[in-house]
Amino acid sequence: MTQQLPQIPSTEPELSGVRNFRDVGGLPTVDGRRVRYGRLFRSGHLAHATEGDTAFLSTLGLHTIFDFRNAADQKLEGPDVELPGVRNVNLPLTDPADGAQFWKMVREGDLDQLKSILADGKAAGRMSASYRTIIKQRTAEHSRVLHALADDSVPALMHCAAGKDRAGISIAVSLLAVGVEREAIEADYLKSNDPHRRYLVRRSDNSPAGMSPEVMELLSPLFDARAEYLEAAFETIEETWGTTERYLAEGLKIAPETRERLRERLVDEA
Repeated sequence: MTQQLPQIPSTEPELSGVRNFRDVGGLPTVDGRRVRYGRLFRSGHLAHATEGDTAFLSTLGLHTIFDFRNAADQKLEGPDVELPGVRNVNLPLTDPADGAQFWKMVREGDLDQLKSILADGKAAGRMSASYRTIIKQRTAEHSRVLHALADDSVPALMHCAAGKDRAGISIAVSLLAVGVEREAIEADYLKSNDPHRRYLVRRSDNSPAGMSPEVMELLSPLFDARAEYLEAAFETIEETWGTTERYLAEGLKIAPETRERLRERLVDEA
């Protein structure tokens, strides 16, 4: 007899213009429960969503889309498509001026210029440092996100440009707040490395030389999801606040009753 498989919502649609989309439902919590399906989604930007993508996203019943891109990102990629009845909240987690010259070099620099800013571990070091900075300096933004989720903003979609770094940190913070196991948070984060999810690197020089294997190897740390980056975020929480509990309570000003409402909205009942 054929075994009946559990009916799990289709969380991996074939979207044409939106990369790195997924539902974080099903992730296990430390108390043996799981994140509910259909409550919290993540993706890359929605600026290039096709009509079909928009039709699918419109079936999710979204209340709020959190866009963590800054003005420079939005100028480069364009604004998100509008979804009828969905609230769009733009909460930049990086300053457009911070690193503007660096990212211009990433898009336009030649091989020698790229080596000067990316080789010998500099690219990976920059990524880890950016994760640390976001955790320490963007507590007000993450507090706003968690309060919104607890109040009325579910189902929600979180995205940045690639859906990997700023969205990845914000998803991780949200999952920590409802007690998801760290190993599960990391496993979900690393899914951004799947070939069909990865951000499509844009360079002003799309010639074979401009996109050579050597160039792409130098750029790779910037567009990888690496466990060491997320670990840098977790380490910063512990170094700065001592524990996740203190980070949530003191850093993000999340009261116990707010966390309970978060769990009610995002986690299955025991």
